[in-house]
Amino acid sequence: MTSEPANTLGFESVIGQPQATRLLSRAMETGRIAPAYLLVGPSGIGKGLTASCFLRCLLSPTLSRETLARVKERIEHRNHPDLLWVEPTYQHQGKLISTKEAREKGVQRKAPPRIRIEQVREIARFLGRPALESDRSLVVIDGAESMAESAANALLKTLEEPGQATIIAIATSEAALLPTIVSRCTRIPFYRLAPDAMARVLGDRGYGHILQDATIMGLAQGSPGAAIASFKQLQSCPPELLTALHELPQNPCELLTLGKTISSDLDSPAQLWLIEYLQHYFWKHMRSSHILHHLEKARRALLSYVQPRLVWEVTLLAIGLPE
Repeated sequence: MTSEPANTLGFESVIGQPQATRLLSRAMETGRIAPAYLLVGPSGIGKGLTASCFLRCLLSPTLSRETLARVKERIEHRNHPDLLWVEPTYQHQGKLISTKEAREKGVQRKAPPRIRIEQVREIARFLGRPALESDRSLVVIDGAESMAESAANALLKTLEEPGQATIIAIATSEAALLPTIVSRCTRIPFYRLAPDAMARVLGDRGYGHILQDATIMGLAQGSPGAAIASFKQLQSCPPELLTALHELPQNPCELLTLGKTISSDLDSPAQLWLIEYLQHYFWKHMRSSHILHHLEKARRALLSYVQPRLVWEVTLLAIGLPE
């Protein structure tokens, strides 16, 4: 059984991110693995996949393809003893649950998930023990931009002295992170995909048909993940709701009722997607910066945990009634 260097095996599945894969491959080739990395760029363009490939290289640097496949499976199932994968959570009945768990349990999600201080403390405990099967412990912080302030401050202490470990933070934007956290990480930039790379990724995943949907591709803006998510959201959104939003009523009571319906019928991720959809729709059909301004205010308010019904009522009144 032959072995191959990890850098020739690790990143074949990553499409359209040559700079990121080149930087990480170079780190593997030279053996200069940084204590912390920041994989930053829009959502849905391969950051998580690239992180998984890098983890596979770090956890099995000189092993065969067969062994690499087993390591890959353990990474995907998050059951490798030297890996801790942290992602934003919801609080439900005194416990922290992931987005997937919340969806499976049918939990009504009224606010976006966050990475909380309890999870950062878990990272510190995890790094406090030696690695069991590898030469280092590995931590992935997925959705790092969602960290609460207390969590971000606690993470700084860990980044200062990570020990024999590598921490990989994945974020959509540097602006949402503390500058001191960014400064302690080696930055790996990710970019939106070119049309040919988009077509390849969507085709490989069985979503090639959405390439012809101008609305979805307009929302995606070079992100295959966003394209797939928008397709699924559009399929699940009640058609009568979209019709009402396309042709907003002029009556304040009807607008308030519409705002109540959105906040009660759609969970937090769906409401944030709807904001993006409406921004795209109204710009395409009306070229109204006034409407885009109010929708952007609504997006920021939802991300700041303002009561969703109030956000939608104020927003719809602002854009639905004549000035």
